[in-house]
This record gives sequence, C-alpha cells and structure tokens, in this order.
Amino acid sequence: MRDLHAIVIGAGLAGSEAAWQLAKRGIHVSLYEMKPEKMSPAHHSSSFAELVCSNSFRADRLTNAVGLLKEEMRRLDSLILSAADHHRVPAGGALAVDREGFSGEVTERLLALPNVELFREEVVSIPAGPVIIATGPLTSEPLAREIACLPGLKTLNFYDAAAPVVTKDSLDLSKVYRMSRYGRGDDYLNCPMSEENYNAFIDALLTAETAEVHGFEESSVFEGCMPIESMARRGRMVPAFGPMKPVGLKTEEMEKRPFAVVQLRQDDAADTLYNIVGFQTRLKWPEQKRVFGMIPGLENAVFARYGVMHRNTFLSSPGFLSERFEMLQRPGCYFAGQMTGVEGYVESAASGLVCGISLSRDLLGLAPVSWPGFTALGAMGRYVSAPNRHFQPMNCAFGLIDPLPVEPGKKPIRNKVARYEAIAARSLKYWDTEAASINRASL
Repeated sequence: MRDLHAIVIGAGLAGSEAAWQLAKRGIHVSLYEMKPEKMSPAHHSSSFAELVCSNSFRADRLTNAVGLLKEEMRRLDSLILSAADHHRVPAGGALAVDREGFSGEVTERLLALPNVELFREEVVSIPAGPVIIATGPLTSEPLAREIACLPGLKTLNFYDAAAPVVTKDSLDLSKVYRMSRYGRGDDYLNCPMSEENYNAFIDALLTAETAEVHGFEESSVFEGCMPIESMARRGRMVPAFGPMKPVGLKTEEMEKRPFAVVQLRQDDAADTLYNIVGFQTRLKWPEQKRVFGMIPGLENAVFARYGVMHRNTFLSSPGFLSERFEMLQRPGCYFAGQMTGVEGYVESAASGLVCGISLSRDLLGLAPVSWPGFTALGAMGRYVSAPNRHFQPMNCAFGLIDPLPVEPGKKPIRNKVARYEAIAARSLKYWDTEAASINRASL
C-alpha cells in the first residue's frame, strides 16, 4: 500500500476540516500550527478551530444559503459541523456554539487520528509537494510575503472586527427581555431603547475615541463586519436598520414596538457569557465600557472580552485558483479559508472540506469530484475562481447558486421562500446520490 502524504498549514476552521478530510481517507497529514509558539493579534487559545469573532455559524435553515451550505457539509462528514452541532447553544434559528467546547472537540478528534502528525511551529516558506495553505487572513508576515510573490497573484487587504462579550451576572435583567426575532423562541436577551435613549447613544458613539489601526480606512471594511461606529457615521439611523432594528421584537405586553433593540446572544454552554450582536467595534476599551454602558441593562456590565479590530488579508483568487481552490500554476498546492475570499466561519470550513476531498482524490488517483454550480459548495468555488474585476470577500448567498430552470409551460416560482426551498432540495438530492461514494473513497 502506498504511503501517501500531504501537508496542511494552519489548524483553524479551514485547516482542521482539510486535515480531517485527508486523514480519514488514509492520507498521512503533517499539520503545522504556529500557536501557541506564536500568536496573532486576534488569537488567544492554543486549540484548533478557534472562533476569534462571533460564536455564531449564522442561520441554520434551508431557506438561507449558509444553512444549505451547512447541510451539504453534513452530508460530506464535516468535522467542523459535527463539532458545532454537538456544542450548540440557544440562538433561535441560528447555529451558535460554546467556543471552548467546540474548539476542544475539533482538536481532540483530529489528534486522535493515527495518521495526523502535529507540528507546533511557524511555517515561513511554502513547502514542496502536496500542500494546503490554510493560514487564514492573519497569515504571519514571512509566509504572507512569499505568498504575495507567487505568479499570477495580487494580495489585497480589508479590515475585520469582533464584538464585545459581557458576563450575564453583571446585566440588569429587569431591563431586558427574552425573545428571538419573529417569535422563533426566546434565545436572545433584548435591550429595548426609546428614541431618546437611541439618540443619546448615537451621539456618544459618534464622539467616542477610537483605537488607531494602521492603514485603516472606512472603505476598506468588510460590509458583514462593519464596526458599529462606522455604521453610525454613514447615517444616524443606519444602526437602527441594521443590528439594532426592532422589527419582530415586540412582545404582547408592549403597547408599541421599541425604537431600537440591542440583542445579546449566549456565548457559552454554561450560559454565563453573552456577546453583543452586531457590535463589532474599534472603540478604545474604556470607551466601549462607557458608551455600551448606555445600553439599557448594560450599565454595570463586566466585559469578559472587549471588541477588537485587525487587518485581514485575502487573495485575488480569480485567475489564481481553480474552483477546487487549487493553484492554477502549481497543481497540488491548494489554498483554503478566508484568505481565498470566502467570508465567514462556515464558508472557510467549507473551502477546507473541498480542498481536503480534492487533494485526497488527486493522491489516491481517483477522478475529481464534480462541484456543480447548483450546489452551495460548487457555487462558492466558482465565485473565487471565475473572472471578477471587483473581487471582494463574499458570504455564501443564493445569488451565487444556479437559478432554477423554468420548465416549458410552467411559471417560475415567485415566492422567495418556496424558491429557496426548491434550490436547496435540488442540491441535497444531488449530494444524497454522490456523498456516499465520496465518503467511502479511501486507501
């Protein structure tokens, strides 16, 4: 039997998933992770698959594109989704996890595989041979410089931010109420604001002192992680139509809907920590305590973690990577994770899944897997590889997936929910047929 070997650099969400998909097919994996020998500004734990921003994997319904992406990954035996499902915490219609339990399980299960060899060291150059580079948007400088010199590549930057986390026992629970938006359970704590509260908060937010971030410009922020103060600068009412929107959060006891609502989502399984949903920020830490303390219920909040902002790096992947995330000018060299231009925890892990399966089949001499554009996995790979003059990081969206064909004599599905359900059903029908043979392929 051949002794097949691959290198995976980085044990984040993408690298952990890639290593899992390779190792469970019999490939020997050398997994390189620089933590804890060297830590990036956003990382705090030595565990694999550390969640550096939110603890949410976002929507878990098939009428949402990321919900479909999750379900496709479950069909293909995703380690990340399995661990996330095991460590789920209440979050309404979303999949949120206990951070430590989730990362701990990913680490334990991956290292339990006999053909995974871990090296706790920084990689400063791209090794020869089959390799998956999953070092993330905070790739260390020496390796980032070498990547930037690869043929056919331009390296781009944007800025990302994380929201603060507060302790539950420091909240004034008499001022908040439990409810998920549109009556989908009671998994969120809600801090209601009157118009007067809201305007005073926005005034404070607009005048608060922010931390300097080298090279930061408002235009270089990823829209999905826009700092709350940047939103307010776009217009006083922008936060009220974004993370602070009160729609779907009126209780039967209320005479009228709150003017604005700040939501808190459970961050750990013990129900002791809550993150402030959508409140990514670069305010200085004392300013976060002062300004966010104006939110009803958070007057005396204890911050377990303040919000932070950091620079992310992503590749200009079109013309550089294939739809399998393989480097076009160097077969056998794959890139995975947020650095490829996919955005989000699930999307990053999904790219690692595609890389791991694709590279394993290369090594095993098997035919490549087809990743059709009518599936979320295939559409995501197409997005990072297809020509795009204005390429930017992108979450999974139904707009990326092939539309439903209109059968002769029939009208297209106009109802959005029904249309998304039909798109999801088409994709899962494909994976129900294909996944079993893909999952069986091994040494």
